[in-house]
Amino acid sequence: MDMYRWLSAQENTYRMYWRGRHADDRMAMIGVARILSGDTRPDFNGLGRDIESFLARPGADVRLFGGLRFDLDRQPETGWFGFPSWQFSLPRFELHRLRGKSSFCCNLVFPEDLPLRDVILDQIDDVAFPEDVAWEALSVPHARSDNPGFEGWKGQVKWALDAFERDVMDKVVLARRVDFSFGRAPEPVALFRVLQDATPSCFHFLFDAGDGVFLGATPERLFFRRGREVFSEAVAGTRPRGTTSDSDEAYRTSLLASEKDQREHAYVRDSIRETLESCCDDVNVDEVASEMKLAAGRHLVSRVSGTLKPGVTDFDLLEQLHPTPAVGGAPTEIALEAIDSLENFDRGWYAGPIGWVGRDSAEFAVALRCGVLKDDVLSLFSGAGLVAGSDPGDEWLEIEQKITDFTRILGLAVNDRA
Repeated sequence: MDMYRWLSAQENTYRMYWRGRHADDRMAMIGVARILSGDTRPDFNGLGRDIESFLARPGADVRLFGGLRFDLDRQPETGWFGFPSWQFSLPRFELHRLRGKSSFCCNLVFPEDLPLRDVILDQIDDVAFPEDVAWEALSVPHARSDNPGFEGWKGQVKWALDAFERDVMDKVVLARRVDFSFGRAPEPVALFRVLQDATPSCFHFLFDAGDGVFLGATPERLFFRRGREVFSEAVAGTRPRGTTSDSDEAYRTSLLASEKDQREHAYVRDSIRETLESCCDDVNVDEVASEMKLAAGRHLVSRVSGTLKPGVTDFDLLEQLHPTPAVGGAPTEIALEAIDSLENFDRGWYAGPIGWVGRDSAEFAVALRCGVLKDDVLSLFSGAGLVAGSDPGDEWLEIEQKITDFTRILGLAVNDRA
């Protein structure tokens, strides 16, 4: 069974998809067997206890999938495409592919599901198993809207440079939202399928949980826990891929030798190091950044690992690690205030933690290189880290390069000015 065709064929239900960055472990999911969500900042300690208690029940080692807003303290005037501030759910049905083998699972929660026997049997009858689904070619959007436009972007970068000059802050990550309008709404799973094929070595996610479908291909891990071992990484500093081997090598050399990019990267690495040192024993850090090479770009990356101290939970890590300076800035609180003041759109789940938690392991990525498809409008989100020496034109182009995962599959060229 083709996982994408199966997911696309399900109607009027909650849909999710998750694939780890390198793992041969993919899950397409529909429906809800158990859900926890809220529209205000969660009590991380209480949420952690609730989920740990649920996962400790006898039975299969299940995973709860979900995510959180980038800024849980910013309350939007209206909901972000119908998504709550945070949500974790156990799917009712899973089509799971692991090491070349497929399984179809129905998750039952006892004793809560006992009175729902007939409802669940009806849900099973409603699951579609298509022999084939005809994919339509992705259409080219007919209109584009940038928030902010280039002039507004220059003003925001100037404000940030002035703040650096006055030693108000060291780094801030400012984002843009780009809306593409289509004549006919693309099928979200078809769009996602092409995106995944075009973006190897990324985390791939789809959440059809609100008024829109949130989907993306992010290169950045927040943390992975296996038992008491935890692994994180600092990702900051960006260059594109070259069109020839010589130009590709030139971009690589430029990134590794860039004082500005190494400085931007160091803020992220030092922040993650400090967080894990407070939560872990035996912390190990890559002191020299290496290259993370992707299909359409490259980043500086430093890996950080440690052994969790007794009593530290996944939700302690979520609360303390997010947001890293890779998506917020430094110092964190001042950078978040600047983002709230300068950006006139709601980031929502963009740049927030997204992933899953299980009994003996958990994995969260940072929701980057992502967008929301609502009706016939695809809203893409991407940002750039600003430090002293940043140039508005270069940072604009960096964001354009970051959204090329989407624009390439839609047949669009990079827009160096808008």
